[in-house]
Order: sequence, then structure tokens, then C-alpha cells
Amino acid sequence: MLREDYSTWRCGQHVLSLARPRVMGILNVTPDSFSDGGENTDPAAAVERALQMLDEGADIIDVGGESTSTWRPGAKPVTPEEEAHRIVPVIRGILAKAPTAIISVDTRHAAVAKICARLGVSILNDVTGFTDPAMVQVAAESDCGCIVMHWNKLGGPVTRRMVQLDSERPARMRRPVPTSTRRFTLPEAAPVMREIMGFLGDQARVLMRAGVSHDRICIDPGPGFDKTYDQDVVIQRATRKLVSMGYPVLNAVSRKRFVGAVSGVKDAPERDFATTGIALAAVESGARVLRVHDVAGVCQALDTYWAVTKADPRQGFVSIGSNVGDRLENLSRAVRLINEIPMTCVVQASHAYETQPAYGIETNVVNAVVEIRTELAPIVLIDRLLDIETQLKRVRDPRLAGHGPRTIDCDLCFVEDEEHAGPKLTLPHPHLGERDYVLVPMEDLMHDPVRYLMHAGVPVYAPEDRVGHVVAEVGELDWQ
Repeated sequence: MLREDYSTWRCGQHVLSLARPRVMGILNVTPDSFSDGGENTDPAAAVERALQMLDEGADIIDVGGESTSTWRPGAKPVTPEEEAHRIVPVIRGILAKAPTAIISVDTRHAAVAKICARLGVSILNDVTGFTDPAMVQVAAESDCGCIVMHWNKLGGPVTRRMVQLDSERPARMRRPVPTSTRRFTLPEAAPVMREIMGFLGDQARVLMRAGVSHDRICIDPGPGFDKTYDQDVVIQRATRKLVSMGYPVLNAVSRKRFVGAVSGVKDAPERDFATTGIALAAVESGARVLRVHDVAGVCQALDTYWAVTKADPRQGFVSIGSNVGDRLENLSRAVRLINEIPMTCVVQASHAYETQPAYGIETNVVNAVVEIRTELAPIVLIDRLLDIETQLKRVRDPRLAGHGPRTIDCDLCFVEDEEHAGPKLTLPHPHLGERDYVLVPMEDLMHDPVRYLMHAGVPVYAPEDRVGHVVAEVGELDWQ
């Protein structure tokens, strides 16, 4: 389908589509961060917070073990050993519970970056912009995505602009009109952006000369880092200029001091609403990654903003199954209810198939697959599918870990250009390629589902190695 934006960001084993904006959740495991210091110093609590952010809609978790407050005069910087001690258990814990999660590590230390890349981190977020040759080497030796941030004190005095306006004296006036001065509320944008864009472009080229491909690089103008409030506003207004450089642009204004200055909110933790406003303005100007503390709030605002301003239907597949009551009718009712989900329609439904039990289920199941088009974010869509299960009176026995009898089971298996990891939703579905009861019904919907899924990066098992084998066709679903 035609889209306004085809760009992607290659991060390790992930190819993150930027056809819609992505949210990066901030996970500071530091005792002294300016807005959330001390909240996640316990590794177990930090892992739980990361999983919570994934369920709230975060696409990326950015783990940091050193607050920038340690760079201020008189402060004691965190050693690489201490930073690794803080973040390594957290990264391991997240990947243990969400193996396909996209994790970014916020570090300036090459030794820490190297350890994290080996652990499975997908993104290196360097606040010093890869000015350390050792960091460049780590980036080149890994396949991680790289965030180049500007943190150089902008040169020259910061003054507001003013120009002299001369007026000609009309012939009928005896006295000359005095020269007037026009004053501006912000400094001139050109020198500010020339310096920032020059640095970001230079450092991106340093990475590429070292072997980092262009599609792995993202840029961040570094709001709040040795910049005045006025300069930060100038930078935000120039987001389109940053986008024109040809790299994904990260917007990282969350709870920053300049957000408080323009909103009037003094306490950093109270600046989330103001942060959301600036983030949405950045998205409208082309920024495609939002680094935020309040993941739930920003995702709600972003999903609704995107839904009402952008036409962005995506193909998806929902696997449905029933082994209680009138199984064929249960499937038909489920498809009718899926077709009623807002901003979602059923394109077609496969035939229903009798399949062998799998995953501890004791009886045969009738399964089908539904092709949909949806403009809802996947994390929103999964909630609507769970509502359908409730409406059709599915009962979940916690002792059976989701594998007990069910009037209906609705699994969101695949959504075009989407990948996600979390307790509530993993996309593509982690068991998609091994389920005969999904792959066979998909043959009713497309010519070669195995080729389609393999092209999308989903490994598919040979028929004899699958689970839940199809044993008979039951009939068509009555949903229209």
C-alpha cells in the first residue's frame, strides 16, 4: 500500500518501520536523575517498570545508568564499572521476560556499550554524539542502531535578534521620522541550527566511514544540554530542517527545564502534559521517535492524534479458535464482532478447520484466520479483541496458563510493519510459524502464506514439525 513515509531504522535484528511514530520509554536506574531518580534502582522493580511501559505501548526501552547531573561541576562521574553494575541485571531481566524487546542503552562509555551489545541491546544512545573513537569502534563492530546526540556548548553570545527599520520622510512632513528598532523574542535560528546540524552530520559521517550503515543512524539535537531555553525553542521549531538531513529524528524533550519554562510548570514530574504537546508538534514536523517518561499518556495522545489526522490502514491477521459449545457459530460471531471494531474491517475469513489439540488443550479445536484492515495501534487493537473474548463469555482458568477450554480465543498474529514485545502483546506472534491451525487457514486468504511470512522475517516450520495439525474442514463462517 502507498504510504507517506517508507523509512525504517535498522536496530540490531530489528527493522523498525517509521511509517508511524515510535515511543521510547525512559528507564533510569540511577539514584540522582533530575525527574525520577531512585524510582528504579532495584533491578526487579526496573524490569517490572519496563514491562509495564511495553504494555502501555512503548516500542523501545531506553535504559540509562548515569544521570547527566554527574557531569555538572563538582559532581563525581559514574565509572563504567558502576554503570554496568546498575544496568546489566536490568537488561538481562527485560530480555528474559520479553526476548524480542527493542532495548536502547543510554551510555557514553565504550566498555559499557560493548557489554550491552553482547547482551542483546539493539540501540546505542550516546549523549556525546560518538565523539569518542572507542564508541565509534563499538558501533562499527555491532549491528546496533546508533543515536547521535548534540552536546556541544553553542558558540557565540545568546542575544535576541533586532533590526533597524528606516522610514522615509513624507514630503509634507517638516521633521524627519526617527529610526525604529524591531525586536524579536528568540535568537536567530540560522547560526544555532548551522552548528547543531553541522555537528550531527559530521558525526553521522564518522560512523558511516567506520562501517555503520546510513539506515542505522538516528539524530537527536540534544534539547536541554548546554542550551538556553530560547535556543531549545528555536531547535524545536526547526525540526523540519533536522528531518531534511535524511536521518530519523529523535525528540527527547521529556520533563526538560525548557518545557517547564514555556509551560510554567516548575516541578519536573508534573511536566508530562506539556511534554506531550511539544512531542506532538515534533511529530507533525517529521520527528519519528519520542523519548518520554510518561509512556501511557504519550501513547494515548499519539494514537488518537495519528488516528484522526493520518489515513494509515494496515493489513493484519487474527487467529480465532473455539472448543466449547457451538464452535462454528462462536467463530462466526467473533468475526462479526471483529468487523464492528472502530477503524477496523474484516477483509475476508478463511474456512473453519478441525484441528488437533496443542499446548495442553485436551480436545480438538475449530480454528479459522481472519484478514483485517485496521488503523488502530496494535496495543489498542489487542484490547478490543480481548473485549470480544469477554463478550463471548470466555473463562480463563489461571491454573491452565491460557490453554484451557474456551468459547473463543482471538490471537492477534500479525500486523503489517509492526513488531512489539510485552506481556500483553508480542508481534509477530511468537508461535505463528509453528501453528498448522494458523498456516493452513491462511492458504484460503493468500497464495503462499509461508513465503509471505518468511519475507516478513517470521520463521516457518515444515508441516511435519508443526503443532495443532488440521484434520478436517468444517465449513464456511457466516459473518456477513
